[in-house]
Amino acid sequence: MSLDTLTALSPLDGRYASKVAALRPIFSESGLMQRRVHVEVEWLIALSDEPGISEVPSLSGAAREFLRDLAVNFDIEAARRVKAIEATTNHDVKAIEYWLKEQIGQHAELGPLLEFVHFACTSEDINNLAYALMLVDARDQVLRPRIGDIRIQLAHYATTYAATPMLSRTHGQTASPTTLGKEFANVVARLDRQLRQLDTWQSPGKINGAVGNFNAHAITYPNVDWPTLSERFVTSLGLQCAPLTTQIEPHDGVAELCDLSRRIGTILIDLSRDIWGYVSLGYFAQALKPGEVGSSTMPHKVNPIDFENAEGNFGLANALFGHFSEKLPISRWQRDLTDSTVLRALGSAFGHMLVALDSLAKGLGKLRVNEQRLADDLNNSFEVLAEAIQTVMRRYALPEPYERLKALTRGQGITPDRLREFVDGLELPADEKARLRDLTPAQYIGLAAELARRV
Repeated sequence: MSLDTLTALSPLDGRYASKVAALRPIFSESGLMQRRVHVEVEWLIALSDEPGISEVPSLSGAAREFLRDLAVNFDIEAARRVKAIEATTNHDVKAIEYWLKEQIGQHAELGPLLEFVHFACTSEDINNLAYALMLVDARDQVLRPRIGDIRIQLAHYATTYAATPMLSRTHGQTASPTTLGKEFANVVARLDRQLRQLDTWQSPGKINGAVGNFNAHAITYPNVDWPTLSERFVTSLGLQCAPLTTQIEPHDGVAELCDLSRRIGTILIDLSRDIWGYVSLGYFAQALKPGEVGSSTMPHKVNPIDFENAEGNFGLANALFGHFSEKLPISRWQRDLTDSTVLRALGSAFGHMLVALDSLAKGLGKLRVNEQRLADDLNNSFEVLAEAIQTVMRRYALPEPYERLKALTRGQGITPDRLREFVDGLELPADEKARLRDLTPAQYIGLAAELARRV
């Protein structure tokens, strides 16, 4: 069976293939190979810049450009050649080393330096840096911009509907009113906290040999300051140097990014479910698309499928992120290989998250606020003013304010006239009594509008 979007095993390469295209250059096997090549050529250049390694003279500008072009121009044909070499070596990083030696073997300046390709490196020296670069690219090029777009949509709703009254529901029951904009602003505030951490997250990396002690390095060039060279090299890649490791960089940084991504996903699941509920209540309508069907049997249906799709895919992403953050920092003794196969699935987690973000953005773009439905709910819920009345009664030391309002309103609806009758019987200053008599649920929104506009 030929590989096609209709025959793909994973929906990320099938049904959702077009939605995750931005991640393919990053998390595909070819993307991993390209970053391995990048690390390898930069390491060779770094060795040439170290005065204590006389056997690798400082490279000319042309040689440096030649090496860097190997990484920049690494394409699918190069990836296929690496795979052909791997078929013999049965080792993916060694295949990269041999491919590089093929590329520079006939180069006049680089040819004599063949054995300094992958010098003193264990495979994990290359892999951890390659994966770190992948994660940085995923954050900067895909994840952060997409979440930023969602934030812009939510902030627009927050400010546009900052003063639009809406009935709250706590425990599913009517509660003190809020505004539609304030509820969107709550989500923006939660996202902003996570985005600040996402923006400052740094991916650690290491290049210190088979068990993290520079054994091979120090025995070959004992006069070179390898820890300093290592730190200089790792930071030159835009990464944070991890100075103390076993054979593997312990993946705590990967876990941090996964936990951050999972928290963002959880916040947006919460949002998706709330909007789903508000659509059900009629607070939102959804823009109609000609030809679109909501149900195969019920012609009237306009389902909130974008929010359902978002919730499902955030859930899948979070399940994977959770496994990564729990599993990857654990490795037996100086290393076991369980991280290798797990790391290859990183793209699946980000893929499901990207599908979810796309669905959520699409759903948000379809929303149409039904202000009449919002107003009707408020006008039918005068019992929510019990809080306002009993709190003012407390100010003026009236007896048993909470208990009296509880007896009047708990578990039952109440008409505006009955509530006004209750207020008329209170021993309150005339201006306070008038204020409470005229109060409606739509007016009882506290500082919601002001708070909403802060985003």
